Amino acid sequence: MSENYRYIDYDFSYIDQNTGILKNLANLKDATDLHFFESIVVSKRIQELFENPIMIESIQSIFKIHKHLFQDVYGWAGEKRKVEISKDGKQFFPTSLFDNAFNYIDLLIFDYKKTSSKDLKNISKKLAEILDYVNYLHPFREGNGRAQREFLRVLALEKKLILNINPADDKNVYERYMKGTINSDIIILTDLILDRISLKH
Repeated sequence: MSENYRYIDYDFSYIDQNTGILKNLANLKDATDLHFFESIVVSKRIQELFENPIMIESIQSIFKIHKHLFQDVYGWAGEKRKVEISKDGKQFFPTSLFDNAFNYIDLLIFDYKKTSSKDLKNISKKLAEILDYVNYLHPFREGNGRAQREFLRVLALEKKLILNINPADDKNVYERYMKGTINSDIIILTDLILDRISLKH
């Protein structure tokens, strides 16, 4: 899958002008070192959320999740991005219209919360729609995927359901997840979630 992202950051809000990598709290200057450090500390924070999840009240909850996950890595953890992002020429949601997106996603969450947990197919479809819009929103400069997967996991948990769409688990899951999010394909995402969701025992 392509990783061809483009960021409009004329003021170097996030990037160190000398090294070209993301400014970070550990003051690391090498991309490989930063990637390793981030993976280790965020994995620990993910485990903490498995034990003590941040419950979903609205789209604003994803900012609390991101803050927890990346608090050791970035000073802007939990803050909405200030730059425009595109991937393979396809722009994510413009920052100037974030409030409109927040309102719409909140409506999707409200509708989801009214849905019976026994109807797994409908639950999966509604979660797929939420995932699609949150991914299009792409509210953070870095860490969107990990934050949105935790966001979805907790939405399922609130219905006493277990959902694991962590791409690290399985190559097939990763490919379906990426294909569904990149192409905004609700059918692929619905089928993936339906395959990966189950009742909590």
